[in-house]
Amino acid sequence: MSVEPRVNEQIRAREVRLVGPEGEQVGIVPLERALQLAADVDLDLVEVAPMARPPVCKLMDFGKFKYESALKAREARRNQQQTVIKEMKLRPKIDPHDYETKKGHVVRFLKAGDKVKVTIMFRGREQSRPELGFRLLRRLSEEISELGFVEASPKQDGRNMIMVLAPHRATKAAAAATIAANARPPREPREGDGAESAEAPAAEVVDTTAE
Repeated sequence: MSVEPRVNEQIRAREVRLVGPEGEQVGIVPLERALQLAADVDLDLVEVAPMARPPVCKLMDFGKFKYESALKAREARRNQQQTVIKEMKLRPKIDPHDYETKKGHVVRFLKAGDKVKVTIMFRGREQSRPELGFRLLRRLSEEISELGFVEASPKQDGRNMIMVLAPHRATKAAAAATIAANARPPREPREGDGAESAEAPAAEVVDTTAE
């Protein structure tokens, strides 16, 4: 958590390195002189580098500075997307139909802006054939290349082989736009519309951890 800087009479140093409101260097002045200069131009004296010797202070409108900082932080939180990692497990000798089904889930996750950890599970003698897993992961990465890319190359992890796919920037932007559009409040029904609004269907839940 950030600590709010000292302002005006809160500053304890006997002298400060003063910076003007436009960023101009005033130089090292006694604290009393810096406070007087701030009062003369109806601005605040704000300690911006307390660890410097002497500390650096700037003349600014502190209330306006806090307001603009809060707006920027709010905008950053609004634009920030939480990174979600989905998981998809496959066997090295997976049935073609099952492969297409699981690839469909991977495509859906990427289109939603999520990363996907793809795990190949080896059993028994399959552990002596790691090339089967490499070939399967390479095939999958090639077939979804329009939506995502390999963020973490395939690597052996015990009996498993893991690869991480991430959506392209354009894919994430499209997902964010879809989420924003769906978040808009529904239009209020107008008199004479006639039809009652139907309930939205429940979201489909897919078990992605099944073998």
